[in-house]
Amino acid sequence: MMKTLEEVVNQLPKEIRLPIYEALQIVKEDIIRRELGEIKEEIKNVWKAINELAEAQKRTEQRVNELAEAQKRTEERVDTLAQRLNELTQRVNELAEAQKRTEERVNKLSREVEKLSAEVRKIAESHFKLVEEHKKTREQLGGLSHAFGYVLEDRAIKSLPKVLKENHKIEVMGKLKRDYLVIDGEYIEVNIYGKGKKEGKEYTIIGEAKSKVSKRIIDKFIKKCNKISEKSIKVIISYIFTPEIKKYAEEKNIILIPSYELEL
Repeated sequence: MMKTLEEVVNQLPKEIRLPIYEALQIVKEDIIRRELGEIKEEIKNVWKAINELAEAQKRTEQRVNELAEAQKRTEERVDTLAQRLNELTQRVNELAEAQKRTEERVNKLSREVEKLSAEVRKIAESHFKLVEEHKKTREQLGGLSHAFGYVLEDRAIKSLPKVLKENHKIEVMGKLKRDYLVIDGEYIEVNIYGKGKKEGKEYTIIGEAKSKVSKRIIDKFIKKCNKISEKSIKVIISYIFTPEIKKYAEEKNIILIPSYELEL
């Protein structure tokens, strides 16, 4: 069995026990002081480590809080994005529905346009037929107009010498005729043409027979007469003359002769 330090000292001679005991006490106290110093240093290091750990923990907690805040913001952003995605999905669905309605409407309009085009084609065909019929009618009327015009001209050529002499003191020289004249290389058709005297002066008699007379016809007739002769007696024969035409013809020195004055 291992002996204690006191047992070992008590076995020494008496005269050296005290000094050795004192020396041992000094050594013991020195060891204790050194150990306490080391312990304090260790405790200091431990506290330092604890403080560092506490600071690290504090920083970790701060970082965790920051991460938690970032996570919260991320979740809020995800929620916002999810809401916007839902809104976008709803909008897309609405647009798809609107597109469907638009396509249905376009198809309906397309069918209506086809029907309208068919109707337009029918109308165009009917119009073309009407135009053709109108053309034929105009040709027929034109033929009748020419026929009536020739009849009126024939009556005028036969009756004018007497009418002009009795009513206007104009004497027809020779015979009146229907003819084409060549003026400056241009053929001009004249319904009634001849020579005559009035108050001893000779004139060219130029006549026109029309079923209906207008100011435009009078102006055109005057231009024709001026091309043929500078000194002419201008005569227009028709079935009836309005007061306006009578006044206008008088201003232009044109003799108007109604058809009832002619012999049949």
